[in-house]
Amino acid sequence: MDPPFDVWNLSSSLLSLWINRFYIYLGIAFGISLWICFQVAIKKQAKNSQEKSVPKATQDLTTNGYLSLQKKQIFVSGVKIFYGSQTGTAKGFAAILGKAVSSLDLPVEVINLKDFDPDDHLIEEISSQNICAFLVATYTDGRPPESAEWFCRWLEDAASDFRFGRNYLKGVRYAVFGLGNSAYQSHFNKVGKRVDKWLWMLGARRVLARGEGDCDVVRSKHGSIEADFMAWKAKFIARLQVLRKGEDKSCGGHCKRGKCDSRLQDSEEQEQEQEPEPEPGPACRDGPWPADTQEEEACESSGEEELGPGDHPSLNAVVDVEDLGKIMNHVKKEKREKDRQEEKTGLSRNPGESDGGEGRAMITPALREALTKQGYQLIGSHSGVKLCRWTKSMLRGRGGCYKHTFYGIESHRCMETTPSLACANKCVFCWRHHTNPVGTEWRWKMDQPEMILKEAIENHQNMIKQFKGVPGVQAARLEEGMKVKHCALSLVGEPIMYPEINRFLQLLHHCKISSFLVTNAQFPEEIRNLKPVTQLYVSVDASTKDSLKKIDRPLFKDFWQRFLDSLKALAAKRQRTVYRLTLVKSWNVDELQAYAELVSLGNPDFIEVKGVTYCGESSASSLTMANVPWHEEVIRFVRELVDLIPDYEIACEHEHSNCLLIAHKKFKIDGEWWTWIDYNRFQELIQEYEDSGGSRSFCAENYMARTPHWALFGASERGFDPKDTRHQRKSRSKNIAGC
Repeated sequence: MDPPFDVWNLSSSLLSLWINRFYIYLGIAFGISLWICFQVAIKKQAKNSQEKSVPKATQDLTTNGYLSLQKKQIFVSGVKIFYGSQTGTAKGFAAILGKAVSSLDLPVEVINLKDFDPDDHLIEEISSQNICAFLVATYTDGRPPESAEWFCRWLEDAASDFRFGRNYLKGVRYAVFGLGNSAYQSHFNKVGKRVDKWLWMLGARRVLARGEGDCDVVRSKHGSIEADFMAWKAKFIARLQVLRKGEDKSCGGHCKRGKCDSRLQDSEEQEQEQEPEPEPGPACRDGPWPADTQEEEACESSGEEELGPGDHPSLNAVVDVEDLGKIMNHVKKEKREKDRQEEKTGLSRNPGESDGGEGRAMITPALREALTKQGYQLIGSHSGVKLCRWTKSMLRGRGGCYKHTFYGIESHRCMETTPSLACANKCVFCWRHHTNPVGTEWRWKMDQPEMILKEAIENHQNMIKQFKGVPGVQAARLEEGMKVKHCALSLVGEPIMYPEINRFLQLLHHCKISSFLVTNAQFPEEIRNLKPVTQLYVSVDASTKDSLKKIDRPLFKDFWQRFLDSLKALAAKRQRTVYRLTLVKSWNVDELQAYAELVSLGNPDFIEVKGVTYCGESSASSLTMANVPWHEEVIRFVRELVDLIPDYEIACEHEHSNCLLIAHKKFKIDGEWWTWIDYNRFQELIQEYEDSGGSRSFCAENYMARTPHWALFGASERGFDPKDTRHQRKSRSKNIAGC
């Protein structure tokens, strides 16, 4: 039977549509195209109507009917004027400069450096598009005024601290005007010069040559300090107007080093304006603000001064901490023949003797200058002390170091020092870039331990005093910090090389100061002869002979046997012992079984596993950021290692230092960890030991204390003391925090 007529017609229509589908699609596409063109035409017409309504002043900024995106860009969003004043002169100048900037319809903020915390806020200026003007006076003996002391101290520390780096303030634009009196020639405008230099060392860009106001009307370039300031202010305002227009183009990177064409005019202007400075002198100093040290002018933002083929920078010049190794190489090259002759002469004598019966000083003038620039307070001829960044942190209630988490030390009461700057290794991760001397035996002049300890405590206390009035510093902790309770003999070098190390430890304990001594496992005999310490560390930087040679680069030919003998000597100690493992990614993280064998050899109470801290570029090391393991990678390594050493478990964690603690199970009592130290009990035990002439010994379990929950591995605090407030420094790079 045939299908109905209406069904046949419907089928025919659908078939026709399918056959002609191409034309249908084409028609739809044509319709959509017309609709899009229509919408574009409407929007263009609306835009033209808006442009016709733009005021004439704005039309002058247009090109071919379109607003220039470049002209709409903001090149200067405002000006921040920072001042440090003792008598009010700098404050008055800051107010005058603020009014001049306001006349340009620019936002301006005048800030007393006393109320400004650079640790929290200076990095914010990287992306703020602000211009920062610093007006700082030089006070008595070349010191900054009280209101600017913390800012200057922070800036100096940051400029010499590898953790910040040479690009920490890259993007900050600044200008400096210093106030001083040329009658005091030795420190005229010293603070202004230093602030200028330190900002440049941290990567900030100088937009105007430094101005120098002189209170001496006879020597003042413009007749008075007020006239000096007004002349600099006029240049600053003119420069500001140029920057606002975006006419100041950055260097394209093709100029000669130190001779940037885009800022050549400013450089020439600065050379004409500034008087030549006195010849630089030695950089040694007894305090943070030396009275007689001359600072060489910092070079322009474009780079260092161009050096000829035979030239190299002086140690007084502006340098980055990462380049210290290179500079020391230059110094060594200059004195190579002399040093070789001295060394031959020294080796031909008995250790510690010279022509006059006394060894030469370990710290040479060049070395003293280099270490002083790094923030060391040097003691005598071979010792030093430096304020740890964790001491500063805990003074401000921002948390303590991993020793606080693992062992309960009070970081704000810890003194970091060494009685020997010399070392028998040249480790690739040395944070001093090998500026310290090396040797396999003591062959230098020796200072007495009483003098070293006395001056170490005095220097440490002086550095603590400088934090009085610093924003955030807690008064109670500042008072406590003046009483040293712990001593970390791990600053630099090999403390155990010091011939009087036992006497030095005895003096520490008599002062009720606990001792944390670190050795590089190259002096087994000295370890065996060592008297009890609160906690004895051995650095286990690798687990095989080849990797140890590669990483530690020891001077001893029999370094591997010395290393093994040192671990065996450690096993004989009854007090607390620690292996310190520094993980260097791609170098020593794949030697788990070998590490486990070393643990069985020394049988330490604790094993600290820490990711290596990158210390910047150095000609003495090939270490890069790629060798720094992430915290989760350290955790994975620790878990795998613990599986191979059944007598140990993971006890504590300090995430901020990228560090974990593995502890022997004997410190886990009734399911609770006792890794902390009862310091009062230790002092009682060591006193009994001394009184008995060494017959009444004691062991690690006699002075242990319970570990708080927040310090344990797996706790939500991840090793941060909840009593403090965690401060995360803003950074654009990988976290390389360490201690």
